[in-house]
Order: sequence, then C-alpha cells, then structure tokens
Amino acid sequence: MLLTEKQLELVDKQIKKLIKTDSFYGKKYRELGIEGCKCQEDFDKIPFSSKDDLRFSYPLGIQAVDDKDVVRIHSSSGTTGRPVIIPYTKKDVDDWATMFARCYQTAGICNTDRIQITPGYGLWTAGIGFQAGCEKLGAMAIPMGPGNTDKQLQMMIDLKSTVLCATSSYALLLSEEITKRGLKDHIFLKKGVIGSERWSEKMRNTIKRNLGISLYDIYGLTEIYGPGIGISCDENNGMHYWDDFVYIEIIDPETGKRVEDGQSGEIVITTLVKEGAPLLRFRTHDLSRIIPGDCPCGCKFPRLDIITGRSDDMFKIHGVNLFPSQIESILGMVDGIGSEYRIILARDVETHKDVLHISVEAEGRVDFAESAKTLSKLAKSKLGVTPKFAVVPIGTLSRSEKKTKRVEDQRDL
Repeated sequence: MLLTEKQLELVDKQIKKLIKTDSFYGKKYRELGIEGCKCQEDFDKIPFSSKDDLRFSYPLGIQAVDDKDVVRIHSSSGTTGRPVIIPYTKKDVDDWATMFARCYQTAGICNTDRIQITPGYGLWTAGIGFQAGCEKLGAMAIPMGPGNTDKQLQMMIDLKSTVLCATSSYALLLSEEITKRGLKDHIFLKKGVIGSERWSEKMRNTIKRNLGISLYDIYGLTEIYGPGIGISCDENNGMHYWDDFVYIEIIDPETGKRVEDGQSGEIVITTLVKEGAPLLRFRTHDLSRIIPGDCPCGCKFPRLDIITGRSDDMFKIHGVNLFPSQIESILGMVDGIGSEYRIILARDVETHKDVLHISVEAEGRVDFAESAKTLSKLAKSKLGVTPKFAVVPIGTLSRSEKKTKRVEDQRDL
C-alpha cells in the first residue's frame, strides 16, 4: 500500500520537525542528507528504524520535544536487552485514547458497557491504554490489572462486566476458572478484546466456548503508542487500522523490499502525527499482510490480517527453520488436543544432537500415548522434524496472567 498525498504531507512534516532537533533520528537524518519527503521514492530512501536504535539511544535519545512538553513515559514489556523508553506529549496521550475509543466502537462497544481491564498498569502501555480509551468512549472502566483471579471473578459477577480486556493467556485462564467453578450462568460478558500476544484458533475457540462471547483482536506496540492502533470487527476478517495516525507497509523480512498488498511479510509502521517520539519505518518483526479491498462491515479503514508470528520468533532445529505457529497448526489437526503447549530445545548429552521437546495438553477422553504418536507423525510429514511429544491432562501446563513464554532454548545452558 503506497502513501496517500495526505500521508506524504504528514511524513514530510515529521522529518522537518525531527531534523531541527538533536534527537537520535534528527542527527541521523541530517547526516544522511534527508530533508523531507515529497514522493514515494523519497519515502523509500528513509532507512528503517528498529528497537536496537531505541536501546542505543536509551534513555531519552529519541525524544523529539522539550522536556516541558513530555507528560508521560512508557517502556517496552520485553525482558531482553536494554529497556526501551518512549516519551509522550499531551497530544500523543489524547491521540492514543482517540484511537482506542475507535477500537471499542468498531467492536460494537458503547458507553453503557462495563469494561473489565486485566492487562498490567505502570510502565507497560497496556492497562492505561485500555482505560483511557474506555473513558474517552464514556464507558465504565473497571481497572483490575492482572492477577488475583478470585477478585477478578467477584468483580466480574458483582459489577456485571460486559467486556473483558486481556491477554489471550489470561483470558484462557479466566475462562477455565469460570468453567471449573460453574460460574458461566452468573457472568454478563458479551465481548472480549484480546491483545499483546498471538493466539491460536484452538485457544480462541476454547475461550469463546467457555465464556460464550464474541472476541476481537486488538493490535499495537509500545513503540507505536501501545495497543489500540487497530482491531478486528464483527466480520472477523482482519484488523482495521487507523491510517490517519499510522502508515503501514509490509516488507520481505530478509530483503527489506516492500511486498504487494495481500502478500505476507513483516509489518513496518510510520507514525504520522506522533510528537514525543516519532518513528519512521519502524520494523516491528510482527508477521502479517495487508488485506486488499473493502471490508463487508462498511468501515473504510484498511485492514491487517491477524498476526501469524514474529520474524524473530523463528528457531532452528536439525537445519529446519520453524515458528511456533507451525506447531500450533499441527496441534489443531488432532482431536482432543488443547491449545496450550511448551517447546523446549535441548541437546542430548550423549549424542550431542539437538532434541525438540513439546509438551501439550489433551482432554481425558483421548489416549495420550496414541495422541503423541499421531502428533509426531504429523510433525515429521508436515514440518520435516520429529519432536518428542509429551501429552498431559488439560490444566497441567502453567497459566500466565500476562504473556505466555512458549519456547525455551536450553541448548547453550
């Protein structure tokens, strides 16, 4: 998708503002002789920005406004490497709330809804973004934050929450607890807004079945405001994103070349009006595609397909490149196998060969040993590797209140 004339004007303004500052990108663009952006060709010459840039310029090297204009900072929820610090102006905060309110409206959520917010607060962008959008919409915010499942369920029942906002991992945990405790007839939930991590179709179906609600994928990342720059609609065919605030292109993650609409690749985002820390051509590592054409729902904003994974989630075993999503596709082919799994990459101490261990959950009605054999055969035929599957009862694998870590590489430990 190429830039519109209006988007080109906004990018040009961003560059002209940046090169007047001593920020990391202001200096970089001046050194490269970048003075503006008048056409698509100019835009394509702008180098990609990355999380490494943000870590290098820690703590506030990417700040593009005076200190007096910064009203808040947020930090990436990632646990590896130097933290990423993002400064926000008052307008940035308000723009983010506006986008988030749009997300709620696109999901059919209105000011009479009661929105239970379980993502974390603090430096992470999640909880406060969900709340700001809720307040902008005029709905009732129930700012629970993560954890304390007993209290979550009590508030959900007593306050008659109609919307659940959560990571897919915590939504699954809550749905399982509601089922286990026989509380389904006591809740009033109608919709779930789920974000922060990619989730499988099996997990989606389990949550929908346990809670009896409609589910919506919400998209965003700390470096680009936070969650709320896009959401799926009732058509459940991609996520509408707000192209008056962000420009999205899809590139081949290996070559860096833009691909045609409809083709899969890495999402690259340019902020069009962000003040505190504008980012041009930021490589997200999220994998998706732009869906061509208009959505049957009538919304004219463009669409991204659901996130299929991350280019940096890939792991190699026996010379084969694999993504967690490929493992999920195998699990989805076997009756009785649940959505939860854990992958451990290890090295055999005797043969010194790499070993792929995968633990999965299954319903009690199926034969665990036979299910493991079936999964191994499918993996060998579909993926070219033969993992060692361990099938355990539903509920055995640990649940997370935030993001679930599904891959652990122990080969160099």
